[in-house]
Amino acid sequence: MHNAYFNFAEPKNEPVLNYAPGSAERKALQEALKELKAQQRDIPMYINGNEVRTGNTKTIHPPHETAHVLGQFHVGTDVHVREAIDAALAAQEKWAATPWEHRAAIFLKAAELLATKYRFRMNAATMLAQSKNAYQAEIDSACELIDFLRFNVHFLTEIYKQQPISTPAFHNRSEYRPLEGFVLAVTPFNFTAIGGNLPTAPAMCGNVVVWKAANTQIYSASVFMEILKEAGLPDGVINIVYTSGPVVGEICFSHPDFAGVHFTGSTGVFQNMWKSIGNNIHKYKTYPRIVGETGGKDFVFAHPTANADAVAANLARGAFEYQGQKCSAASRAYIPSNLAEAIKTKLVAEVKTMKMGIVDDFTNFVNAVIDEASFNSLAKYIDEVKNSNGKAQIICGGGYDKSKGYFIEPTVIEAFDANYTTMCEELFGPVLTIHIYDADKWEEMLPVVDKTSGYALTGAIFAQDRYALEVMTSKLVNAAGNFYINDKPTGAVVGQQPFGGARASGTNDKAGSALNLYRWLSARTIKETYVPVTDYRYAFHQAD
Repeated sequence: MHNAYFNFAEPKNEPVLNYAPGSAERKALQEALKELKAQQRDIPMYINGNEVRTGNTKTIHPPHETAHVLGQFHVGTDVHVREAIDAALAAQEKWAATPWEHRAAIFLKAAELLATKYRFRMNAATMLAQSKNAYQAEIDSACELIDFLRFNVHFLTEIYKQQPISTPAFHNRSEYRPLEGFVLAVTPFNFTAIGGNLPTAPAMCGNVVVWKAANTQIYSASVFMEILKEAGLPDGVINIVYTSGPVVGEICFSHPDFAGVHFTGSTGVFQNMWKSIGNNIHKYKTYPRIVGETGGKDFVFAHPTANADAVAANLARGAFEYQGQKCSAASRAYIPSNLAEAIKTKLVAEVKTMKMGIVDDFTNFVNAVIDEASFNSLAKYIDEVKNSNGKAQIICGGGYDKSKGYFIEPTVIEAFDANYTTMCEELFGPVLTIHIYDADKWEEMLPVVDKTSGYALTGAIFAQDRYALEVMTSKLVNAAGNFYINDKPTGAVVGQQPFGGARASGTNDKAGSALNLYRWLSARTIKETYVPVTDYRYAFHQAD
């Protein structure tokens, strides 16, 4: 047994490759795309380290090229969920007892594999199955996931170092144990990095995990499981199942060893989870940890002193990168009347230059939305604007076509009422709604910004007046968990902007920081007295 204390220094954020014409990374990524498109992958579940195939399969198609087949995944049943739980619990004792430096080495190796051997394959998988362009895939499935793995190792090391005060007479120490039971990780389609972080953050802390990935993210999730296995993750520590959400929830939330859920998805699903957990609270060995990030209706507020070009450019990026399918995407914007024409003119001109199409063509800025359900929902909102009888108008875009893929044009709506539907409801697509307000009444608009939506994930303010920036920052203190000044409301970087919101946006447990990791630990404080007392009596109660 060693007697050394190991240190994992704070890492640097993974550099973002630019994939410029003629670059080595561009060629490598294009080759990876061709390789994956030329094959049809047969994707199993992974339970106790074993590849599990049921024969009941679903076909995977690129959202931007629905006639093409990428492969198939094997659909699980309640049996496989129970098997995954059993496998996790069987691995629990040995994994929890594994020394930290050995657990850390697995995830650091996974990060290095992703940064090197698997980088272009993972990016290509994300591009094809989730319809991301090369840059959006690079910052997500490569850089952010690498950062999650490396920074979480560092953050957890710093947590383990935190110890209570002792005296010469006794020694105090704290142990940071994993939770008593298994953790359920439920991951969304839109970020491969979230898909990787939600199961690995608890696992890094010594927990065992059942992972339920969104069907539309299984393709890239399976590549990450290959990486984890190659990195040496022991069997049973993370088990991934492709079973319906309701079945997974019913089984996991009624199991006595359920210890927590790490979730990203819709507010409605998360609230139902919370309700189920509450109804079953008497069944559990311990109170479960409930951690969730559940979307947003993210705002941009431009002050009358804002730089119009900066507002327009950041709206274009913030609203339309990855087709607006980010829970942080700019979805509603408040524009002062004195800058309205300049911002609208610049914004519309910028949006009209955005090429839309398949991910293989690197000149395309916009690709497809994730599936037909999303396409139909967005088309319905756009049609409602067209028939709104003057309540709102489309000033750019508004077209859609699903003949070859689920394509929604980048669309800018001007709402004449600040409470119009698309100013209030989360659309999760390439649709931005702007509202023009009286520049002289900018401060009166702040309560509207704050109260229009039940979400509070991200928000951005633009101004060149420092006093105005201070007022807006103060008045909107609870409107966003990630708040941006003169920048778009997207693009949080691990270690730089810990991510999460409150209100209907979740529990604000800040992925990408130590705050999230505390949720997967259970502390035990130990006091050791060197010379115990041998008499119960105290001096104070003796007679004079």
